[in-house]
Amino acid sequence: MTERKIGLNGNDSHQANSYTRIMIEKNTLKENNNNLFIIENYEKVISDLLYENFLEDTAPVNKLLKAACGTIHLEYDNWSKEKAFNGIDYASKKQWIAGITPVQLLTRTIKEAVSSISTLSESGDFHQTIPKSIETPDYGDKWGRTANYIEINNRAIAKMQDGRSTEGILSAIKILPAIPPSARSWANCVILSQIFPNIYGDGCIKAPWEENSLYGIKFNAGYSTNIVSYDLSFQKHSVSAEEQIRAFNDLAHLRGLKTGFRMLISEDQMKIAQPDAPDENFRWANIEHQELFINECVKVINLGFDSIFFDSLKHVNGHEWHFYTGVGKTPDYEQMQYIFYELRSRSNRTDLSFIGERCDCDIDRYKKMGLTAGTAWGDADDIENIKYWSDCYKYSREYSPGPEVSNDNDEGWANYEQRANRLRSCLFGYGYPSDKLPSFMQMHDLFPLRYDTNTHHLMMCNPSYSNDGTPESHWKNLFAFEDGEKQNFKIGEIFAYALNM
Repeated sequence: MTERKIGLNGNDSHQANSYTRIMIEKNTLKENNNNLFIIENYEKVISDLLYENFLEDTAPVNKLLKAACGTIHLEYDNWSKEKAFNGIDYASKKQWIAGITPVQLLTRTIKEAVSSISTLSESGDFHQTIPKSIETPDYGDKWGRTANYIEINNRAIAKMQDGRSTEGILSAIKILPAIPPSARSWANCVILSQIFPNIYGDGCIKAPWEENSLYGIKFNAGYSTNIVSYDLSFQKHSVSAEEQIRAFNDLAHLRGLKTGFRMLISEDQMKIAQPDAPDENFRWANIEHQELFINECVKVINLGFDSIFFDSLKHVNGHEWHFYTGVGKTPDYEQMQYIFYELRSRSNRTDLSFIGERCDCDIDRYKKMGLTAGTAWGDADDIENIKYWSDCYKYSREYSPGPEVSNDNDEGWANYEQRANRLRSCLFGYGYPSDKLPSFMQMHDLFPLRYDTNTHHLMMCNPSYSNDGTPESHWKNLFAFEDGEKQNFKIGEIFAYALNM
């Protein structure tokens, strides 16, 4: 047999080490007189050592690709190029897929999805393999003050089959090519609805009327089975939940997007898993629970996220309690200040953006707490009103509230034109781009849902809309058809003009 060096990188030490080990194993096998044994085991040794070298050397995206389709090499995606929607003038190189329904993306393979992301790169250069190191887009430490936050319910677009829902992270990756890229002056940030397991029925499909809420999470239990796959492996090596989440963040960053996740603070909506014992109720008065909360958040931040959206944050310290709809006590004000400080300190991230639900006009309260942005401020149906508030807050560079197209409580009452008009207010409601307010929107605002469901329902329940039990049928029926395509194209046009700002 001809001896040759085998490795992924011609001159690196991993290849040299692998080559040496292959030669040792090969010479050991040669001492055996059974030629068939030599050939079969030599091929196995080579295969095992090659993949061990690959595991040591490669990025999470490539490990995911290797497990999902057996190769890390991408192919130029003509389909994406044909479907590409471009910005204008300065933003002409910024491309994304528009005028579609999500089923066209969700039924693609992971290799096709990653190839699409590489094909639509802002540089115009197609990369046959994904780089090992991908940095988050650099918009400075205060990027979150002017960002657009787009929440994607990754549980709703998970693979639903045989009573189980899984792989929501893979579905989120597949939908990335259709998320409009960031502009010159501000970033777009994708917020994932779920990371941690929900308390009841995690990973289970339920009837449309059965509650299976994302507003209840469990710590000390890893990641939700709704969003990760525990079947992804190549040979003996599995792709961990952490690596799958890192792969999502790397690919979003490659698209020029920031990323984040939704987090709860209402203590009766959180539990702590205990080995061989009932779950423990979370309590803010328990310092160990507070530490667990911080450490769980830091653990997820360290997977590459840039922001956290905090549910019910307006009501910290019992503030405006008569409007509170959560369950259980919220942290004290000083406690939340400490938590925000520790999240930035322990993750060594000065650029993290913290968003508070309905944290509106009291700038000093929320800025001193450590927040970056607050939601639901201003009348997004009236662009002049948003321009007015943009001018009022233009000197507040660390914190500002901003308008919504819709939020997680949206029950679908706004029509397509109202949503498009609100988006215009969010993207153009200012005198100067540097004075832009942060804005907030949901998956439904980019990809309209079917007529009989809505954003809030999908947060509370986890139904499958499949006609035949396949995930493809669920994806097709979850979203609106022809009118959904037209609305998606219209939203694309609005974003295209905004990218120049």
